[in-house]
Amino acid sequence: MQSEKETYRENSISLGGAVAMGTGVMIGAGIFALTGQIAQLAGPLFPLAFIAGAVVTSFSAYSFIRMSNKWPSSGGIAMILQKCYGPGAIAGGAALLMALSMVIAESLVARTFATYVLRPFDIEGGPLVPALAVAVIVFAFLVNMAGNRSVGLFSLIMAAIKIGGIALFGIAALWSSGFAFAAASETPQSYGITGFIASTALAILAFKGFTTITNSGAEITEPNRNVGRAIMFSIGICVVAYLLVAFGVGSSLTIEEIISARDYSLAQAAQPALGQTGFILTVILAAVATASGVLASVFAVSRMLAMLTDMEMIPHSHFGMSGPIQRHTLVYTVVIAATLAVLFDLGRIASLGAFFYLVMDMIIHWGVFHYRRADVGASGIVLLTALALDVVVLAAFTVMKLQSDPMIVLYAAVGMIAVFAFERVYLSRWLAPQAAHSHGE
Repeated sequence: MQSEKETYRENSISLGGAVAMGTGVMIGAGIFALTGQIAQLAGPLFPLAFIAGAVVTSFSAYSFIRMSNKWPSSGGIAMILQKCYGPGAIAGGAALLMALSMVIAESLVARTFATYVLRPFDIEGGPLVPALAVAVIVFAFLVNMAGNRSVGLFSLIMAAIKIGGIALFGIAALWSSGFAFAAASETPQSYGITGFIASTALAILAFKGFTTITNSGAEITEPNRNVGRAIMFSIGICVVAYLLVAFGVGSSLTIEEIISARDYSLAQAAQPALGQTGFILTVILAAVATASGVLASVFAVSRMLAMLTDMEMIPHSHFGMSGPIQRHTLVYTVVIAATLAVLFDLGRIASLGAFFYLVMDMIIHWGVFHYRRADVGASGIVLLTALALDVVVLAAFTVMKLQSDPMIVLYAAVGMIAVFAFERVYLSRWLAPQAAHSHGE
């Protein structure tokens, strides 16, 4: 069988390629899939939710950067968890939650791709949406099969196109409105602080693509230095892009209009601001952005699943397939993502991803604080702040979803219990005996 190193080579992803992969995942989900849903929770203050999400994400990134600087690794989140908790069910379950949240993100962005591509034809539902979503997931699979360099080059080109296009959209929309932001509500409504904090959970999803960089640590050139740099560059680029788009959308539409068109809010905002040509160009831009987002996410999650398999934290079956484990995990990834894209709508996919990601994030912060703080020279105050921010955001998001869609809270809870129960049975222990010591070195 072909070995992992023959398929994924060290120093095969440049700093620019790593930034492109990170922004590729972030921008694909953050702008085109989540702007309307964030506005639904935060109201006229929805642009500030992106800033709040960036702040929370920056604190969260601290744990990942400190651990990756010391132990750069492909599938880095699995490595972080095992370094903290040992090869037990806590590490395995949290790593699997991360992998699932990334697969969920793939299906979210894939459905967004389909929604925007169908807008010129006035098609908002029906079987074409999941069909196109599955098609773009299969496309991402085929590009990933070509190897790292194809992924890095494609991601770099697509990132440049969509960042430039999004910046032009935001500036043009603001220009046409006289640089006036007026995303007011047509009917008096109080969104409240809980709604704003809950919207931050979705905004965090718009930034969580930085974990794509962590999961490709061993392939990045000079990883001890460039992993952290790539993460912070990606977050910074996305903050600027998100704010431009948020203010551009808010200058063209009322809150009710944004919420009504929440699955395709950028295209809806482009028409009054930029005319039919602007509308078509925005649809094309959305297609490019979401397709490249799926591509980058498929690459990262397949690497993480491969590492979990190599670390014997999850079972593996070839199902008659030939080739390396990474090829098998690519297949698993696209099959699961395609299934979710068929079964769930955008709102529920995003909510499920938020629950899984925030719980995993809290487990990582506590693990680094409790077990590895001294080893990596991390600040306890920063780690506990990151943990506290996650707790507050998750609590507010849960409260809001219990009011609006209690079933998705149930689905998330059942899913997380099932993941940890599965890992507990498979690994026969919650924590490895050496978890408090220097294991895995």
